[in-house]
Order: sequence, then C-alpha cells, then structure tokens
Amino acid sequence: MTLPRATTIVDPGFTAADAVRLDYDDRFRRRKRYTAEGGLEFLLDLPDATVLRDGQGLRLEDGRVVLVKAADEPLIEVRAESQGALVKLAWHLGNRHLPAELHPDRILIRQDHVIEHMLIGLGAALAKVSAPFNPEGGAYGEHNRSAHQHHHGHGHHHHHDGHGHHHHDH
Repeated sequence: MTLPRATTIVDPGFTAADAVRLDYDDRFRRRKRYTAEGGLEFLLDLPDATVLRDGQGLRLEDGRVVLVKAADEPLIEVRAESQGALVKLAWHLGNRHLPAELHPDRILIRQDHVIEHMLIGLGAALAKVSAPFNPEGGAYGEHNRSAHQHHHGHGHHHHHDGHGHHHHDH
C-alpha cells in the first residue's frame, strides 16, 4: 500500500480532512510518516526540512489537507525582574545556540538541568509549563543553513613551492 504523500504546506483557510498534533521535533522535518488523529496515514515529503506552524495544513497529492496542531510539551518558562535582565538571559541562551521562544515578558526553552542551573545562577525565575514550543526562526535549522554557505568560495592560497619560481594560475 502506497501512503499518500504530503508535498505542500498551505496556510490557514482550508477545509481539513484530518489533523495531526505534533511536538516541535515532529514539526521540523523533511520526510516522515505520520498517522493523523482520524487514522489517516501519510508520508511528509518536502524538499527541505521546514518548521510547520500551528494552524498550517499539509496538502496531500490527492488534494486533501491535514491540519497541523502544535502539541503541548514540557517546557521551562524563564522570567526576570526586568526586561533588561530578560534580554541578558536571552543572550546567554542564544550564545549556547539553544532553541528559545522569545516573548516580551518571558522566554520558553526545553527542559535542560544544566541550562536551568545556569539561568538560576544568573537570577532568573523558572517555572515548569506545558505549552506548544515555537522557537525563533526554527532556531537551529534555517539560520545554520545560511551560515554554512559562507564557508565556501574563500580561496586559500597555499604556496607549497620550495623552488624560487611561482606559478600563479588565476
């Protein structure tokens, strides 16, 4: 039996044939098999790993659309005594390349004992919460791809030529 393939992401405004409730990891995929809440099985098959947002749809090749719902997952809510203090905490998290969901009054991160200990040491107030996780810009996906492309095309000129004459082929 061939599973229907979901190859297109559609924005809200569709009629859904079924729905999938997914945590962040399962909303940041390129290719994966899913079973929707109503029992519809399908294969996600996108050109690139893409962050699926709550409320978007996955269009199957037969035209049906499956609604994406962001599932609640265990997170840590980070708060500080001032917005300035919160900005500093955000910097420390960003410096460690941690996926973080930023709000004016709080930051949401995944549970991580080492990071929680560091944040408490920096004066943060932490609370365990259960909520959908929508980190900034796909956090480690979309940004890193463009960062890796900067390492190409820088010609390094090594002169391993111990004879006193130099050949420059430019």
